[in-house]
Amino acid sequence: METKARNSIKRGVAIALTVTSVVLVLMMIFGVMMLLNQGNIIKIPPQLFYQVMTIHGTGMIGIASLGGSAIMWYFLSKYIHLNPKIFFTNLILTLIGVVMILTGIFVFKFSDGWTFLYPLPSASAKIYGSTGALLFLFGLLILGIGYLIMYFYIAARLIKEYGGLGKSLGWDYIFRGKKGYGPPSAVVASTMVIIANSVGILAGATALVESILNILNPNLTFDPMMAKHLTYAFGHIFANCTIYMAVIAVYEILSEYTGRPWKSNKAFLIAWNFSTLFTLMIYTHHLLMDFAVPEWMLIIGQIFSYANGLPVMVVTAYGALMIVFRSAVKWDFASSMMYLAMFGWVAGAVPAIIDATIVVNHVMHNTKWVPGHFHTYMGMGVIAMIFGFMYYFNKTEGTQKQNSVDKLAIAVYFLFFSGIAGSFLYAGKISVPRRWAEHLPEWTASDQVGAVCGILVIVSAVIFTIRYIMGLRTVGKKDQEQSLKSAS
Repeated sequence: METKARNSIKRGVAIALTVTSVVLVLMMIFGVMMLLNQGNIIKIPPQLFYQVMTIHGTGMIGIASLGGSAIMWYFLSKYIHLNPKIFFTNLILTLIGVVMILTGIFVFKFSDGWTFLYPLPSASAKIYGSTGALLFLFGLLILGIGYLIMYFYIAARLIKEYGGLGKSLGWDYIFRGKKGYGPPSAVVASTMVIIANSVGILAGATALVESILNILNPNLTFDPMMAKHLTYAFGHIFANCTIYMAVIAVYEILSEYTGRPWKSNKAFLIAWNFSTLFTLMIYTHHLLMDFAVPEWMLIIGQIFSYANGLPVMVVTAYGALMIVFRSAVKWDFASSMMYLAMFGWVAGAVPAIIDATIVVNHVMHNTKWVPGHFHTYMGMGVIAMIFGFMYYFNKTEGTQKQNSVDKLAIAVYFLFFSGIAGSFLYAGKISVPRRWAEHLPEWTASDQVGAVCGILVIVSAVIFTIRYIMGLRTVGKKDQEQSLKSAS
C-alpha cells in the first residue's frame, strides 16, 4: 500500500511539473511579445496587449505556485503520510481554473490585469459583456479552492503528526526550551505556507466574490479601498508563498548533495516564525501611494518590508553558503540551480526593499523598477528552483544524467535573465511606466534589450522542458533495477 501511494505521489508530481514547465515557456513567450511591442519591433493591438499582460501576470504566478506545491508535496511526503488524491484534486481544479481564465481572456476579451481591482471587472463587463469577467473571476476562485483543500488537508496531517501547527513551527524549541533540533525544514516551511497562504487566498476570495456579486447585481457595491487591500494582500502573499514552497528544494537537495543535514536550529525556527507574521503584514507597501490609507499602515508596510528580507532569506542564503563550504558537494544541474537560485532570491529582494521606502516608492512604484525586482526573484529564484527540481526528480526517480547542453543552458539562462532584470531596473531608473502598451522612442532601447535577452531565456527554458519530458521515460527504471537485484 505504501509503495502504491508513493507511486501515486510521484505520478502526480510528474504531471504537475510537466504542466508547469510547458506553461512557463508559454508565459515567457507572452512576456517577450509585450517587450517586442513596447520596443516597436512588432505591433499588436492595445486590446491584445492588455489581454497578454493579464494572462502573463496571472499565469506566471499561478503556474509557479503549482510547481512550488509539487516540490512541497514531494518532500513533505517523506515525513508525513499524504493522500495522493488530495494533490490530484488540487491539480484538476487548477487546470479547470486555468481553462476558464484563458477562455475569459482570449475568447471574451477580459483584460483588467491580474489585480482584477474592483470595480474594474464590472466596467469591463459593461463593455465586453459579463461572460469574460465572470469566467476570469470564477476561474481564480476555483484555483483558490483547490489550494485551500490541499492546505487544510496538510494542516490536519501536521496537527495529527506533531500535535499542532505551533509545534510544527518549532514553538516547543523556541518558547518551551525543548532541546535538540526542531521539525524538518520541509515541515517548518510547509506550515508557514499553509498559515500565510490560506489567509491570503481567503482575502482574495472575498474580493473575488465582491466583484462577482457586483457584476450580477450592480446595486450591490463595496468599498473600493477595502477591496484593494484584500486584493493586494492576496496577491503579495500568494506570490511570496511560491518561493517559500520552492525553497524546500534548496534545503533538501543541497543537504543531500553535501551529505550535511540542514538542521532546524533555534535561529532557523525563529526566522520562519517571523516570516510567517511579516508576510501577512507587508502587502501594504503596495499601497504607499494611496493617500487615504492610514499612516500607521504605511509605516508598517515600510518597516516590516525591510525586516521581512532578513529572517528566512538571510538564514537560507547564509545556510546555503555554510552547508556547501568545504563540503564534497556534487555539482550538477540540480545543485547548481539551487545554489544560483539563492543569488536570484537575494538580488531580487534588494530593489524590492528599496521600493518599499516611502519616498522612493512615490517615484518608482509605477515604473518598470517593480517588474525588475519581481522578475529577478521569480525568474532567477523561484523558477530556477523549479527547473532544478525537475532535473533532480528525473535523476532521483529515474536514471537521467546531465550533459554538456544542460550546462550551456544553465549559463545562458542566468546570464540573459540578468539582462532582462537589468533592462527592467534601468527602465525604472529612467521612469519608464509599467503596464503601458505604447512606449516613447527614448524608452524603447531597454525594451529591445529585454526582448533579445528574453528570447535566449526561452531557448534555455525549452531545453530544460524537453530534457525533463524526455527524462520522464526513465522514471521508475531505478526501482525496477533495484527490484531485479533484490530478486536475484
